[in-house]
Amino acid sequence: MFDPKTLLAQVLGSQGTLARGGQQVRGRLDQMSGSSGFAGGAAMGGVLGLLLGNKKMRKGAGGLLGYGGAAVVGAMALQAYQNYQRNQTQASPMDLQQMQAVPAQALPHAQPAADGGPFELVLVQAMVAAAKADGHMDAQEQQRVFGEVERLQLEPDAKAYVFDLLTKPVDLDALGRAVVTQEQAAEVYLAARLAIDPDQAAERVFLDALAARLRLPTELRTQLEAQITAQTV
Repeated sequence: MFDPKTLLAQVLGSQGTLARGGQQVRGRLDQMSGSSGFAGGAAMGGVLGLLLGNKKMRKGAGGLLGYGGAAVVGAMALQAYQNYQRNQTQASPMDLQQMQAVPAQALPHAQPAADGGPFELVLVQAMVAAAKADGHMDAQEQQRVFGEVERLQLEPDAKAYVFDLLTKPVDLDALGRAVVTQEQAAEVYLAARLAIDPDQAAERVFLDALAARLRLPTELRTQLEAQITAQTV
């Protein structure tokens, strides 16, 4: 069985886990972001970058994920949840060092999913589902992505898992059933939302449906959106 943490990092293209992609992403972001820091980058490597394609190389959120990896997703979700609990109206953004300094065991994905499985795979499923939400992945595009994934250094089991996610329909109900806590629900939504800019109706419908399945309070969703805005402006 493949390592879920490694697969999540490979999907994000973060922390140098890919032969091509991870370290290059970090270097490109350093060059492109200038005084804006890591959130100013425009590139994303890894499997998610392949899924999004040139059309969706997101200037802020994509760079955030590729640069900071799972620690960024977990820390932002946790911060948004804490702000929601305190009924704060401001986003209280953190910089990259603060995000990566949050103890790994405190992050929502450190706890297993409802079925006892690794929660990292739930985040992978959410991001792949978001990348497919606009319906642009026709048979030709799917074959292109398959070809690119074949060239990445994924373990055979991990590669098969990714191919399975690409070919089967999105199961939002399963994502909803996987979460145990509101912090985990926040992280799943944030992972999906960071993967895309919802500039098409299908993407907005997807995010609304996902939030409903996760039973995400409106105020908490607002905090999550505020975290994204604070980091990508």
